[in-house]
Amino acid sequence: MPKNPLEGITAIDPEFMEFIKNSDKLIYGDGALPRKFKLLIALAFDAANGAQDGVKFLANAAIKAGSTTQEIAEALRVAYHLSGVGCLYTASRALEEKA
Repeated sequence: MPKNPLEGITAIDPEFMEFIKNSDKLIYGDGALPRKFKLLIALAFDAANGAQDGVKFLANAAIKAGSTTQEIAEALRVAYHLSGVGCLYTASRALEEKA
């Protein structure tokens, strides 16, 4: 599994990274939306913003949380529709290993 793309910040600001880790539990935990849906939303945002490492990390986390590759593909369709083809370039590079 790819490492967390924010891992490098731990060395310079471990207190902030602990805060992020604790907030992730609230943000990505099961609630009205299941964890896997929240991860797909985040993946679409990262694809739209060109965060290749984030897409890779979130795709693996989403699959671990029960998402299918078809659900990832459909999340990327929405990202494309709202943000354009650039998100598909980002996602394609991030997901090359899955093809």
